[in-house]
Amino acid sequence: MKSKKNNTKILFIYPQIPHTFWSFCHALKFVRKKSSFPPLGLLTVAALLPPEWEKRLIDMNVARLNDRDLAWADYVFISGMIVQRDAIKSALERCRSFRCKVVAGGPIFTTGHKDFMQDVDHFVLNEGEVTIPLFLEDLKRGRAKKVYTSTQRPDISKTPIPLWSLIKLKHYATMSIQYSRGCPFDCEFCDIPIMNGRVSRTKTKDQLLQEIDVLYKHGWRGGLFIVDDNFIGNKRNVKEMMPSLIDWMRKKKYPFTFLTEASINLADDPQLVEMMVEAGFNKVFIGLETPITESLIECNKFLNTKKDLASSVKAIQNAGLEVMAGFIVGFDSDPISIFERQIDFIQKIGVVTAMVGLLGALPGTKLYRRLKRQGRLLEKWSGSNTDCSMNFIPKMDLSKLKLGYKKIVKTIYSPAKYYERVLTFIKEFKPKKSLFKSRLSLNQLMAFLRSLWSLGVVWKFRKLYWKLLIVSLFRYPRVFPQVVIFAIYGYHFQKLSEEM
Repeated sequence: MKSKKNNTKILFIYPQIPHTFWSFCHALKFVRKKSSFPPLGLLTVAALLPPEWEKRLIDMNVARLNDRDLAWADYVFISGMIVQRDAIKSALERCRSFRCKVVAGGPIFTTGHKDFMQDVDHFVLNEGEVTIPLFLEDLKRGRAKKVYTSTQRPDISKTPIPLWSLIKLKHYATMSIQYSRGCPFDCEFCDIPIMNGRVSRTKTKDQLLQEIDVLYKHGWRGGLFIVDDNFIGNKRNVKEMMPSLIDWMRKKKYPFTFLTEASINLADDPQLVEMMVEAGFNKVFIGLETPITESLIECNKFLNTKKDLASSVKAIQNAGLEVMAGFIVGFDSDPISIFERQIDFIQKIGVVTAMVGLLGALPGTKLYRRLKRQGRLLEKWSGSNTDCSMNFIPKMDLSKLKLGYKKIVKTIYSPAKYYERVLTFIKEFKPKKSLFKSRLSLNQLMAFLRSLWSLGVVWKFRKLYWKLLIVSLFRYPRVFPQVVIFAIYGYHFQKLSEEM
């Protein structure tokens, strides 16, 4: 220990995220932001630690980790996802050179802490509301263990508000909060049942309002990502909470726009969709995965087999919510025609933001256990679903699978196909007139002006860019701000496809 007992110094480290679909690295420069989202998990952990402890947070996506930070710290708390593995390893090496005591938790450690046994002093795994108090009690008594784990699912209505004072909000494009944990579904490839369970636990409505009110008082205005595993996993509580959220947003004159994740059965509840739009939601991410029924059955995505996915997407977008969606190739049941069928499916339904990835076997999932039994697991994997890495032997010839995957990404994010999808979307999108902003905000206006040079003058696809802007401005002027954002996102996706 470098400091006195009651003056413990904690350094939180969030390692850098590589260029991926969700990093929006090529789009951030237009909005003059350094990262898409803040490290919500570490900010919440900070609030769970004793208030008298000194705390600093280094998000390596927005700031450098300096030697003086490591020299200052008594303990380093580090967290991250599988895709951050290399950056985590690098950060741990630096901690070791300064002989820092390291405490690790979060997704990559909860399912794979054995890979880091030599670099980490204490693993505080699973949900922090349960395991952190156990660690703190043992630490206080001078007998902290190597590993803390628990299958207990805590009541998150007692979870404290994240310690937002540890970061500068201006560095981020979107803020994040959490309303619920858990998802009632049991998809074979998903690790949510391991991480957060299948019973959707929610915070109270007063708690949620308090959290967004704190962000409001910190001066945040703009996008707010509700990072739930499945926002509608507990529909009853969501519907009970929604009128209070609507009322708060009206009184504050809609300072935020919400986006979240949900399952496709959202389309079955027009009343809930209407309430979400009324509350200021404008985007929802849905795992559509594949148009191949056999592949949906294979991965236990039975909910999607009971729906006309195209009609469901259309219903949600007609109500005023943009559907972003995830798609997967690499299932054992995928035919060789999957690549063309995914392209046709994505273009038909007008999902502009379409995340397509190769199937990966996350540690501990049903898919992982099945492939292990079959002797098909491979050791090395980046954790990214967009770099063509796989951690298992697929049924389809690997070279054909990778070439087909690259073809999907290259095709759907070619400017011609991407802009075609934008037009399909805005024809179906029917936002509520009283809520939808038909004018660009100041940040959007500045981003638009910057894009005029990069996309409208320098870019080799500038003719398509100008055609999209002109068509949307004269035919669909109310959604012009959305089209500006789409154009900037499209540049990011196109650059990412070139980097593959």
